[in-house]
Amino acid sequence: MSHSLQGYQLPTIATRIGKDAQLKGTLRFSSNLKISGRFEGTIDAKGFLFIEEGALIKAEVLAEEVVIAGEVHGNVEAKRGIELLPGSHVYGNLKAATLRIADGVIFEGKCEMIRNVEEIDVFSSVLKDLRRSIRLSDEEQQQN
Repeated sequence: MSHSLQGYQLPTIATRIGKDAQLKGTLRFSSNLKISGRFEGTIDAKGFLFIEEGALIKAEVLAEEVVIAGEVHGNVEAKRGIELLPGSHVYGNLKAATLRIADGVIFEGKCEMIRNVEEIDVFSSVLKDLRRSIRLSDEEQQQN
């Protein structure tokens, strides 16, 4: 069962950190998490993260997918995507495969779009181009 938020279909949330909670440290999880309170530190996740309206996060965040309705101070990286919902505040850099920023968002930082890292071999394409240019250069010298 999914929860709906302003037209956004949220995955079923397995774990919640409530509004009155204030946590510091390193947070690791592999399922889906909703934070409604305050967190400071590092979030290193293999699941979906939802930062609810009213939540305050001061952390470096790495997750599969992140939806932000609250306030985040720190860099956010998501392998799949990041969505900033209306009224959210983000002060830090964003790095993701997909990015959605709604109207009414306060965002101060840089964005970097990434591809699926597992599917890309940066060095092989560079090497192919290098080999092709060497081959063309050798053929030109043979013609002269």
